[in-house]
This record gives sequence, structure tokens and C-alpha cells, in this order.
Amino acid sequence: MRSGIRRAVAAVAALGLVAALAACGSDDAEGSSSSGAITAEGVDDGSELTLWTRAPLELQAKALVDAYNKSHKNQVKLTIVPNDDYVAKVGAAAGSSNLPDLFAADIVYVPNWTKAGLFSDLTEQIGLLPYADKINQGHITAGTYEDQKFVLPFVLDLSVIFWNKALYKEAGLDPEKGPATLDEFKQHALAIQKLNKKDTYGTYFGGNCGGCNVFTWFPMIWASGEDVMDPEGTKSLLDGPAAQKVYSTWRELQEGGAIAPGSKDETGATWVAAFQEGKIGVMPYPATLLPTASKTVDVGVAPIPGTSAGGGSTFIGGDGIGISKDSKKNQQAWNFLSWLTSEAAQVDVLAANNSTVARTDLADNEFSKKDPRVATVNQVAASPQSKTPFAINFQQAFNAPGSPWVTLLRNQVYGDAGALAGDNSAVTGVLGQ
Repeated sequence: MRSGIRRAVAAVAALGLVAALAACGSDDAEGSSSSGAITAEGVDDGSELTLWTRAPLELQAKALVDAYNKSHKNQVKLTIVPNDDYVAKVGAAAGSSNLPDLFAADIVYVPNWTKAGLFSDLTEQIGLLPYADKINQGHITAGTYEDQKFVLPFVLDLSVIFWNKALYKEAGLDPEKGPATLDEFKQHALAIQKLNKKDTYGTYFGGNCGGCNVFTWFPMIWASGEDVMDPEGTKSLLDGPAAQKVYSTWRELQEGGAIAPGSKDETGATWVAAFQEGKIGVMPYPATLLPTASKTVDVGVAPIPGTSAGGGSTFIGGDGIGISKDSKKNQQAWNFLSWLTSEAAQVDVLAANNSTVARTDLADNEFSKKDPRVATVNQVAASPQSKTPFAINFQQAFNAPGSPWVTLLRNQVYGDAGALAGDNSAVTGVLGQ
């Protein structure tokens, strides 16, 4: 157990939360498992289970928990935690051996937390599921450490291209056809800009937001057949030909006046607002916001393109979920996770609420057939060019304010583009720490 706590301290300290764990010290309460043979279904015996998740997933989490509680003897007690408080709350609970039975985590943090030993091993249980190979492998891989599987997908969040059909028509573009290449993306944005409409721009991006641009720019590189890091997540490959094409595309859009001025200092807080207000022609966007954006804009949806036409790509984000190291109801908690991957949860709950399913064999379902845009999102999630990046130090290298990735992307669009080699080395330096 002491090694587990040391790993938890190291991992959470890497996320800047040493103080949160320093106040905690219990190390004698190793989470025990409920006894009995492991099965694909787990145990439904009327136990009460606790589950934590982040506020951005409140809608989907409540729908899933309500459906489970109505159909099972076990009852899940859901706690929604403000996004900015979540890492600190998990870190403090890990240090005092008070984690809930189940907890979700932003998938890019999962490698750090699996290394820290915060989750219980689910390798045998996942292997018993008859559709295990159909579960989104990006999340499974992100939750695998030293050949042990620790998490399943909870809720997927994908990045796709949104375009405003009304502005496309006004600009003489085909309102039913989005960009299939990076060059077409640039041409479409410039065409919208030439409308010279007040407060309306060709495109928008999070110019001071690392997370926004791993979510939207990494798929442009993957769709071009290249990668962003080595398989170990310790070396940055963000200076390759495809990456340079991404950077030059955005720099040319900036020089052409087609990027909304607010992009330069956008930290992510208002990243999606201008499109929803009908003021942006085309931009990469979170697929989960399709219902919201469609209330005010006639939205077209396409995969994120690369340098040449093809299947496109997406960043398979969202949250993974696992059983905590502290749970004493492992088989009951596994009953919830097993149900979570079932058709009843994936289609009848998630797809019915316009969320992306996490099983490739369920992508074509009664709800996706009603809206071709939802079918497009489900299809790109299953594309071999769609990925979940893996790196233990992902947060520090990419998402943190002032990260070396933020410096790199800002130089490429607004500053010294010749600094790429040095900026890429700086990203590698953090990844390899």
C-alpha cells in the first residue's frame, strides 16, 4: 500500500496538487475486493455504490445512473464535482484512502492515474465481455498500464468540423459539403470572410488554449497519416510535414484576416460561443455540443480533415471510468461498469440523448439513423485515424496554461514560425520528465 500511496503522491504532485495530498496520510486501508468468482455481469445484490464525475458530464452521468438505478437492485449515488475542483478532490481522497467505489477521469489524465495506482485492475473482467474488442480501443489503451486494463469508456467527447450552412450558401459554397482537406478548410473560411459581414469571420480557434488545440489540431495530423508523439508518449513529433501544414494553414488564415480577433487570447472559456451566435463560418468543434449549436445555427458536420482527402479523424476524448483502489464492493461496482457497456446503456441511454456510443458494433443504431450528422460522428469515432493520445505528462506538456505546446502553437500562428524546432524540443523535454 505504501508504494501505492507513493505513486499517487508522485502522480498528483505532477498535476500541481502536492498540498492536497500532504494533508493526508492514511496508508493502512488497502481497498479490498468483495469475494466470489469474477463474472461478466458482476453482482447485483442491492449494494449502495458511490460514483464521482466532473460537472461537464453531468447530463450523461445523471441519465446513466438513473437508468441503472431503475433496473437494478444496486443503487449508485452520484456526486457531480466542479471541473476545476476535480483533480484536487481525487488527489485528496487518494491520499486518505477515501476514493468512491467508482470515479471517472478525463481520458488524458488516465495514464497518470493508472500509473499512480488509483484504479483496480479490470483485465479479467473486461476479457469476459463478449464484445470486448468492440469497445473503443483508444480509451482502453489509455487505461492500460503494464499490460493491465483499468478503465472503460464513460462518455466520449469527439472533435469534428462544424460549418454554418446559411453562411456557406451566402458565400456561394455548397451548404451540404464541408471541407475534405486542410486546403478546402482554408478556402471555405476565406470565402466566408470575403462576405465582409459585420462581426462575422471565417473561423475561430483557442489561440491561448492548449487543450482546445490538442483536441482539434492533433486530428489534422493523424488524418494526414502522421503522429504527434512516439508510442511511449515521451517524444514530441510536432515538427513533421503534416504538423507544419496545419500551422501554415492557420497562419495563412490569420494573415488573410479570416480568424476572429478574439481567438488570439482565447483560453477556452468562450471558445465555442461565436459559432453558436452564427458569426463563424467553419471551425473544429466538440461533437457533444451539436444539440446546443443546432438551436441557433443550421449546422453541417464532417470529420476533421488532413492534407489529402480521406476518412478524416477525431480526438477521442471524454472520460474513462474505473473502480477505485479503495472500493470494497468491486463486484457490485463491476456490475455497473458491465451494464455501462451494454446495448441498454449505450443505445437506450447515450444514443437516445445524442451522445456518441463507445462500441463500434452499435454505431449504426435507431437514433443515428434519424440524423446523418450523428451517424457521421459515430463513424469517425471508429476510424483507424482517430486516436486518444497517450502520455504520462500530458497535462504539463499540452493542457497547462503556458505549456510548451501553447508557446509552439502561438509562435506558429502569431509569432516566430522559425522557432518550431526549439519549441518542439521543449515539448519533448516536458514529456520525458
